Amino acid sequence: MENDPLINLKGMSLEEYSYLKQVIAGMNPRQAQNFVMFYSDRRKDPQEILLFTLLGFLGVAGIQRFITGQMGMGILYFLTLGLCFIGTIVDIVNHKSITLEFNRKAAYESAQLVKIMSNQGAENPS
Repeated sequence: MENDPLINLKGMSLEEYSYLKQVIAGMNPRQAQNFVMFYSDRRKDPQEILLFTLLGFLGVAGIQRFITGQMGMGILYFLTLGLCFIGTIVDIVNHKSITLEFNRKAAYESAQLVKIMSNQGAENPS
């Protein structure tokens, strides 16, 4: 546990931690550190998504969808006041799953970036 690169990520659920352990399972320590660096810049905190969702009750509905990369849903929420606030209420209840889905995509993209960097390093040894 003392060399766990994921330990520095704050506010991580057990489900997210388990998923990230699977992602970094085949990486060497340097790749794992690079992964954590890229992933920590991209990941979202569930509390942050909850706060943006609550802004939907102030007339700025859909911000949480824009932040999580769901542009179409964000526009729909914005134009319909969060689907007449029903979608906003559903998102308040589901904010953790919305965040986890986004974070899984961010982890996958970060892992792919680390693989690309590792392949380029192997091709161009300095």
